[in-house]
Amino acid sequence: MSLSVCFIVKNEIEVIARCLSCVKKFADEIIVADTGSTDGTVEEAAKFTDKIFGFEWVDDFSAARNFAFEKATCDFVMWLDADDVVTDENCRKIKELVKKADFDMAFLPYAADFDGDKPTFVYYRERIFRRSKNYRFEGAVHEAVSLRGKIVYGDAQIFHKKVKSNVPLRNLFILQKQIARGICLNEREKFYYGRELLFNGMYRESIAVLENFLSGNGWVENKIEACLNLYRAYKAIGDEKGAVTALLRSFTYAEPRSEACCILGAHFMEKNSVSCAIYWYQRALEGTEDAKGGGFVNLDFCGFIPYIQLCVLYDKLGDYEKANYYNELAGAIKPNDKSYLSNKKYFESKQ
Repeated sequence: MSLSVCFIVKNEIEVIARCLSCVKKFADEIIVADTGSTDGTVEEAAKFTDKIFGFEWVDDFSAARNFAFEKATCDFVMWLDADDVVTDENCRKIKELVKKADFDMAFLPYAADFDGDKPTFVYYRERIFRRSKNYRFEGAVHEAVSLRGKIVYGDAQIFHKKVKSNVPLRNLFILQKQIARGICLNEREKFYYGRELLFNGMYRESIAVLENFLSGNGWVENKIEACLNLYRAYKAIGDEKGAVTALLRSFTYAEPRSEACCILGAHFMEKNSVSCAIYWYQRALEGTEDAKGGGFVNLDFCGFIPYIQLCVLYDKLGDYEKANYYNELAGAIKPNDKSYLSNKKYFESKQ
């Protein structure tokens, strides 16, 4: 079975060769849809493929991705971004997955944040599709493909290695243009619109949109994330009660997530309520986050953060043995972390 790997790009000269050097190891065909590069991206991509097509940007990521998919000719199609990296081991896993060909749609883990080379923020994305099924992306921003057919979860990890920041306000403006044209946002788009408002400091507007989203029939993982975002928005406008209430609402959708427990732990630390803070950080360690559920999983909240904070809290209680115990657990995860090393030196001085 053959595989087409598809890109949409614009001014990616800093990363395009890095990515395509990986992709050529497992792709039978590389498709590049360029939306107006002026920095030599097209010329660099041409060193790896002759299937480069111009696409006029229309403020719609789905339109661009679907255009690239339409140019593919292989049995399976896969999408990547120009700043993604695939290690040799994961290249091999992708080749094996496609060779088996026992799926219509394959999800792969996407690592989007790192501690050195170690992924700390991971979630699954729909990544490879049987071309004959004619899958289509939907949504102008944060585009996605609806689930259908035989679905599998692979373990070939894609590393999202940014070297530059996102274009400020880009996604927000795209969504606002849709609203201005009279297009009604679906539940998923409402969630991302509220999140974009939050990221851009429009807190009251974000609260209005996210509260509206929670009153609808959106996906449960988006609702949990919306509660955490509402916490941050309410906190930003000085509404502590609204912030904590929003956070606790996340518990009505599923068992408490580690991130929410860590936020509550920090909340009680600020109030110098040590026992309550300890309780919530310990609950964070009991989290059962599974990235295959589709939600965002920040691994720091599942281990390192509660460990390092429990170290601080038990130190406040004068229980240096237990404090040192948690510090060593944190160090096992991040042995070069400054907090861990500083704490280690501190506990050595106590001996």
